Amino acid sequence: MEFDWNNPPFNLDSSLTLQEIEESFEDPFAIRLLPDSPRFSVQARFFNLGKSVGEIGIFSVYRTNGKQVRVLYARPFEPEEQFFYQRKLDQMLAR
Repeated sequence: MEFDWNNPPFNLDSSLTLQEIEESFEDPFAIRLLPDSPRFSVQARFFNLGKSVGEIGIFSVYRTNGKQVRVLYARPFEPEEQFFYQRKLDQMLAR
């Protein structure tokens, strides 16, 4: 997966690195969602909830053309997202 980091449209806070964001997309248990909202219908934007190698949960909003990923926003998980990720992980591993 190739990432477009030219002029990121958001400011990285000191808690995340570009490498950690990329790692969250490589998480085999990452959850990718297409928002069901007219606001996102003009240009398809997706959500990614995944963990970095260092176990940092990262929520990202991104778009893709199938070859390249453009991250529009990224931040650490909120408690609700951590709960959602863990619940989905438990469901997948229970099968």
